[in-house]
Amino acid sequence: MSIDFTILGAGVAGLTTAQELTTRGARVQIIDPHGAPGPHGCSWWAGGMLAPHCESEISDEIVVRHGLRAADWWAKAGVPVTHRGTLVVTLARDRRELDRFARRTDGHCWLDAAGIAALEPDLADRHERGLFFGTEAHIEPRVALAVLREGLADKGVEIMPDAPHQGRLVDCRGLEARDHLPALRGVRGEMVVLRCPQIGLSRPVRLLHPRYPLYIVPRGNGIFMLGASQLEGDSRGPSTLRSTVELLNAAFALHPAFAEAEVLELGANARPGFADNIPRVVVGADRVFVNGLFRHGYLMSPALAMTAADYLLDGQNSELLLSEPLLQEAPCA
Repeated sequence: MSIDFTILGAGVAGLTTAQELTTRGARVQIIDPHGAPGPHGCSWWAGGMLAPHCESEISDEIVVRHGLRAADWWAKAGVPVTHRGTLVVTLARDRRELDRFARRTDGHCWLDAAGIAALEPDLADRHERGLFFGTEAHIEPRVALAVLREGLADKGVEIMPDAPHQGRLVDCRGLEARDHLPALRGVRGEMVVLRCPQIGLSRPVRLLHPRYPLYIVPRGNGIFMLGASQLEGDSRGPSTLRSTVELLNAAFALHPAFAEAEVLELGANARPGFADNIPRVVVGADRVFVNGLFRHGYLMSPALAMTAADYLLDGQNSELLLSEPLLQEAPCA
């Protein structure tokens, strides 16, 4: 059977693009020297928050608009999606941060202390005010990657460490694509996974802070993911003491019971971003790139996958598709 597309990279960009192309009837193969998704890739170290309204505080409108479609796409792909919204709080001394966040975002309602306690009883009497983004959702990234991988395998699509390229090339290698996309930069993120059965949260909670804002995402069974630092640089080394301490201090400030939590994992990786932090599909001379997801991997990869499929299968452009003339002379990989 002939192959229509060879996808380079088995992170969230590569798997969502493969899912979209195969759903529309294309035949694909995936090549990744690391094999299946795992700790080597930044897709492994993610919060999985489908929170376009919260992200609008720092993101371009295009990210918000296209991110609104993410939850439906993931659900159609068979990934469990939790629709319980996002709670945003701050410490009393930082209440101006909450006002600023409210001015820069939409899709929220104000909560008083009683409203916060009704949503999250374990946070009762700890915060005077909060913002609730009721339409937002979240997924478990590692589960999402596994579901996509298994679904593609059921269609006969395996992830191979190497194979001859067949059909058109779709490059989803993240920072590794800088050999063709020199404008990409690395944005390092660090995260912590804790087990703390003493606390129950049913939705992502963001604790605003002038220096180290925290988000904490419940994974079930008393396990929480804390993230994430955002540092310019492409280092993929182990977590740093500074970021780890700041994340843990912020968790303790959210609730002192986190002082007794077990630290299960410390992780770090570098996410790919363009200068404007807007993900895009780029048409090159010998391939199409799906890249620049920045901190929006699970929020924006469905939109980029649909955009890439529209172009590759139907020749349609969309507002996310940018042609970069300088890539027309980029050498083949």
